[in-house]
Amino acid sequence: MPDLHWTIPVARWSSWPAVAAVAPDIGFIEPMARRRLSTLSRVALKVAHDCAADHPNVRIVFASRHGELRRTTDILRNISAGEPVSPTSFSLSVLNAMTGVFGISRGDRTAASALSAGAETLGYALLEAHAQYATDPSTPVLLVYADEPADPAYGTIEEEVHGGALAILLEDSAATGRLTCARTVAIATEAPGDKGATDTVFATQSQAVHHCLDTRTAAQWRGEHAAWAWSWHEGVA
Repeated sequence: MPDLHWTIPVARWSSWPAVAAVAPDIGFIEPMARRRLSTLSRVALKVAHDCAADHPNVRIVFASRHGELRRTTDILRNISAGEPVSPTSFSLSVLNAMTGVFGISRGDRTAASALSAGAETLGYALLEAHAQYATDPSTPVLLVYADEPADPAYGTIEEEVHGGALAILLEDSAATGRLTCARTVAIATEAPGDKGATDTVFATQSQAVHHCLDTRTAAQWRGEHAAWAWSWHEGVA
């Protein structure tokens, strides 16, 4: 794959930490639906609402490495034990469950997509959001990333996620700044965690992107095959 460079207009962004003392407030979701949601969906809905509450129509790009894997694992355990599986639990175990709940709660039928790409999930989600917005800038694009570590039953996972959620609203007319993203092929002699670069290198992509948005300073993440970098630029182009 060739090197990639792109820039997105950031109107708003919101995050939720991996370890939080309190549960997120998602009172905008109907109570019956709310009590069935996993922690993953709750934090994803929280940051999505923070960014798009006053936008009746937004296209959504939802991204998660593991998605509702913990719920799916519980379902598999129930099946293995010969116990019945809740249809509701099954319907909420799919990767794009959050987008459906969010759209229904808002009465928004705008298109939504979901993707997963291992440790590079957030990076490719930013690329997908950019592609969708560049194709049609008349409708904002809401990128929502949410993840949590996999169940211990799956053993050790390389470059495991730390969890938490992040949402970014792409809208040029309301942009407060721009996030420049780059993916470059990793040099064969360079280790994934090499700290030789001037930008701060983080253990996960979500940590790097959050650091860039929060501190307005450049950040990097390096995988086996590619190096990803993000930088912030104030104001509009």
